[in-house]
Parts: sequence; C-alpha cells; structure tokens
Amino acid sequence: MSTTTLPEVLDTSELSRRDQMRARYGTLAPLLAIGGGVLLLLSGLLSWSYDDRILGDISIRFFPAGIQIYAMVIGVVAIALGALLRVRPAWLNPGRGLAAVGWGSMVFVVVALVTISRQAGGSVNINEGGWVALLGALLVFAAGWVARRFELDVRSWPRLPGWAEILIIVVMMAVLLFTTAYTLGLDDSWTFVCLLVALLTIAVALVGSGFGEYIGFVGANNRRVLLLSALLVAFLFPFTQDGSDANMSIATQILIFAATALGLNIVVGLAGLLDLGYIAFLGTGAYVGAMLSQSTFATIGWKPPFIIVMLCGMAVASTFGLIIGSPTLRVSGDYLAIVTLGFGEIFRLAMFNLDGTNGPDLTNGPNGIPAIPDLNFFGFDFGKVHTVAGIPLGRFSNYYFLLLLLIAFVILVFSRLNDSRIGRGWVAIREDERAAEAMGVNVFGLKLLAFAVGAALAGLAGTIKAHQDTSVTPDQYIFLESAFLLAAVVLGGMGTVAGVLVGATILKLLPRSCVTRPTTGCCSSGCSSSS
Repeated sequence: MSTTTLPEVLDTSELSRRDQMRARYGTLAPLLAIGGGVLLLLSGLLSWSYDDRILGDISIRFFPAGIQIYAMVIGVVAIALGALLRVRPAWLNPGRGLAAVGWGSMVFVVVALVTISRQAGGSVNINEGGWVALLGALLVFAAGWVARRFELDVRSWPRLPGWAEILIIVVMMAVLLFTTAYTLGLDDSWTFVCLLVALLTIAVALVGSGFGEYIGFVGANNRRVLLLSALLVAFLFPFTQDGSDANMSIATQILIFAATALGLNIVVGLAGLLDLGYIAFLGTGAYVGAMLSQSTFATIGWKPPFIIVMLCGMAVASTFGLIIGSPTLRVSGDYLAIVTLGFGEIFRLAMFNLDGTNGPDLTNGPNGIPAIPDLNFFGFDFGKVHTVAGIPLGRFSNYYFLLLLLIAFVILVFSRLNDSRIGRGWVAIREDERAAEAMGVNVFGLKLLAFAVGAALAGLAGTIKAHQDTSVTPDQYIFLESAFLLAAVVLGGMGTVAGVLVGATILKLLPRSCVTRPTTGCCSSGCSSSS
C-alpha cells in the first residue's frame, strides 16, 4: 500500500490550481495585451494635444513624434509579449515582463496626460490620442495582472547559430547608439522624463521576461564580439553629434573619470584596500602634465614631447604610491582609509603651498597653472576642428578618441593583471589576508604593487586631463571626487570592468546641474555662474 507525503500533496494541489488558472485565463491575458498594444500603436498616429508647443509637436495626426513614438514602441513590446504568452516558450517568462509593461505604460501615459493638462490649461485640451493611449495602457495593465497569476518556469535557453548571436549583439549595440544620441538631443525636460519612463519600462520588461538573461548568455558566448561592438559604438558616438561639443565635453569627462575608476578598481576591487585619497594620484599626473606643458605659466623649463610627459606622470604618481604605501599598508581596514584620506588632503594643501612663498614655486599656489595649450601629435592639433566623412569633429571629439585609447589600455592592463598570478594573489588578499599569507602569498609586496599600478594609471589619465581642461587648480582634487570614484567601483561591481564603466557613467552624469550650452560646449563643471 503506497503512501503520499504531505509535500507531494501540496505540490500536486498547487500544480492543479495553476493548471486551472491557466485554463481559465490562458486566452484572456494575451488578448488583453495584444488589444492594449494595438491601441497604443494607434494612439501614436493620433493627436495628443491642441498645442504644438507641449512635449514637442504632438498635435499632428499620422506623423508621430516624441511621446507618440514612445507609446508606439511600448505597444509593440506589449503585442510581442502577448503573442509569446500565447505560445508559452520554455525559455521565457512573458507574463512577468507583461506585468512590468502594464505598470510602466500606466505611469508613462499618466505622466504625459498630466503634463499636457498642466501646460495646456486643463484636461479638456487633451486630444483623442491621449485617451486612446490611456485605454490601451489600462488593457495592458489588466493583461499584466492576469498574466502574473500563472508565471511560467524558465528551463533553458536555446543556442542559436553563431551568426544569429552576433547579429543580436550588433542590433543591440546599434539600438544603444541610436538611443543615446537621440536622448542627448532632447531639449524639453518632460519629454526627457517620458522617454526615461518608456526606456525603463522596456528594460524591466525584457529583464523580467528573461530576455535580459538571454542577452547575457549570448554575450558570454561571444565576449570578443561584444567587446569589439562596444568599442565600435563608443568610436561612432562623436559622429552622431553633428560637430557639436555640447555633449562631447561631458563624454570626455566621463572617460577620464572611468579610466581613473578602473585604476582604483585594482586597489579596491582586486586587492581589497580601501583608498579614500585616490584623487591625489590623478592630480599628480595633471600637475606633472601642466608643469611640463607649453603653458607660459608652467614652472619647469623642460618641455618634452607629450609621450615623455605621460611616462613622467605615470612615474611620479607611481612613486607617490610607493612612498605613501610603504609605511601605511601595514595597517588595514578603517586605519588604512583614514591614512589615505589624510594623504589626499595633504596633496591638495601642498599644491596650495608650492607657490614660491611657502615652498618652491612649482604649482603657482591657489592660482594653479592656466592656459595649457592643446596637444599636438605629429602635426595633429587637438584644438582644431577636423572633418571626417563630411562630419566636423571639434576639440572635445579629438580628446574623446584619445581617451578611448586610454580606456582600452587601462582595460588591457586590468584584464591581464586580473588573469595573472598577481591578480589571483590580490583576490586572495581581498578574501582573507591571513589565509593568503599562510599560503605563501607576499601580502605586503602585492599590496604595494597594487598601490603603485593604480597610481600609475591615474597619473596617466591626469596628464591628458590637464590638457583637456586647459588648467589645473588644487580645488579640482577634493575628497568628494575620491568618494565618487569609490562609489563608482562599488556601484558597478568591484573587480569588474563593465560594471565600473557603467557606475562611473551614472555617477558622472547625475551631478550635472546645468544644461550644456551648445554655443560654448561647457557643462556644469566648467561653466561659471555668469555664463
């Protein structure tokens, strides 16, 4: 006589309940999703407002623009997930993604309608397109609520032919490039907010349904193609700006910040050493670059080629790393953080005092070293506009390409070290220093090497930063900058490359408080209060 345990009974009843729910609502959710998606598509072809000055020109019928296009894209995603919910593939969970689209479409449409109502003087000025979009969003929301009642179990991902997976990566990178260029070109703030809601909705839907994990699966199978595609997208970005330096100035600052954060990632992410004064090494490289530049305010008479200046910046910063690391790396934890914090402040104050009065005349004190000329490599002037394929590339675009080479070099150094015996030693120290020392790892030597290599990479970035900024002052290298660098490493993921790049990009964009001026190309970090 067979017996049935209690967990088996519960599992059987649970499966029976889910089967009943699927039989009852299995056709309802796809129909609601497809119907709502069709209405969102239709709303993009209709007028949303009488006033053509609100959220762009959304008053024209059968000529979608701005939020009309965003609504159509959300509608396409809803239709696709509804169709997949009907098919029920074994490697996707469209029900979860559809729930995200439902919430996101509701937020998107409500924000758009409230904005139109406030700016146009009442909801009476909302045209038929807005109400059709609201009805479509309600249907998609209902479809998502129903679909959540019976989520599918994702079992495995299909392996496509190599050319198909490469095509997926290429399309994904092309969409990323187009979306970035389009987003940076928006002028209306509420249109930008609606776009962010739409993008977040689509992203959460793709991740929730399993597409995000599948893209990661495809990327892991084609790492070299993914890396080359990312570099190609970054290379093509200046060609989407039509010669404007407005966004390129921000992009160059992001690349400098990212290169410095990757250097800090060696110290914090691999070796596990908490450094709160890392910005001082970037400042060291910048001051070396400024003092050896062609500026009339430079305090050193030697004017070597910039290749030599870069090597000098790396050497000086690395030497400082060794000098500071030798006595301080014998402590750890909070004590190390306090010592490195003190070093960062000492560097800044020393740059103030090396003015010829309180010390040698090297930095011009608080005035810094201004009027640093643009770089000139073998006759290529970084300060002039160069035309490539009919597209003018300005000063910041020139520095952008140079910084891309710097990023590639830093990534190469980081990857090689991470995969070497040295990298494994750093990881062992990070995980358990005493256990690593007991296994014969030269703990102090590897810590010192991490400090020296990280400082050298920051010094290299600093030499380029000095010429890109055209001036160097002590106030640029405060503790807050070190905190932002550390936050970028922690936010993106310690010990990773892509995560640090994403974290650096997010943290560098968030503090931007002023709108980039198209005529001057300056941003919040470089604009004066009167500009």
